[in-house]
Amino acid sequence: MNREAIERAIDYRFGNPDFLRQALTHRSHGALHNERLEFLGDAILNCTIATLLFERFRSLREGELSRLRASLVRQETLHRLAEGMALGDHLLLGEGELKSGGFRRPSILADALEAVFGAVYLDGGMAPAQAAIARLYGPMLAALDPAKESKDAKTALQEMLQGRRQALPRYGLRAAHGEAHAQEFEVECRIDDLGIVTVGSGGSRRAAEQEAARRAIETLERK
Repeated sequence: MNREAIERAIDYRFGNPDFLRQALTHRSHGALHNERLEFLGDAILNCTIATLLFERFRSLREGELSRLRASLVRQETLHRLAEGMALGDHLLLGEGELKSGGFRRPSILADALEAVFGAVYLDGGMAPAQAAIARLYGPMLAALDPAKESKDAKTALQEMLQGRRQALPRYGLRAAHGEAHAQEFEVECRIDDLGIVTVGSGGSRRAAEQEAARRAIETLERK
């Protein structure tokens, strides 16, 4: 675990590094793991994102704000943020999870990031925890378009392709990992006419398809 790298990413220095170590410890590694911190971090994240959206989009109604918040605190978004700060490189996992690629698994990365938020709260209080969340989410919030976010990624992708008179995408299951009660799915989105293939992961096949579609949209927008 490289504590300094994580502290730079969230712009917070821990007074008690044990909080961070626990946040990065999966239950497969030891008894003092991050599940309780994840519970705490999830609550802090929801409150913070709600506040940031309330302040940024003053004309939006409750339902619209709730929809935006849900899109920002879901597993797929947390996974992207965790990947961006290479959080998987710092996780403490049991031997089985290491062999099965747990450091890349969306649910493990998302849970660990929420646990980091909880660790910051315990170490420094609410203000530093909210500041860490605002720092990580800053670019995403700045680019957020409520009108665009009103459609799910699969619908938005379909409409983009129809507008370009391209064939619709095809989705296929690549793999499923984990036990039946906590599976992770990998789904590919293939747009043959454009030579685009993207892969999404999620706790359900639908969530994985949405993530694959979102990545396809990002690829299309760069073309």
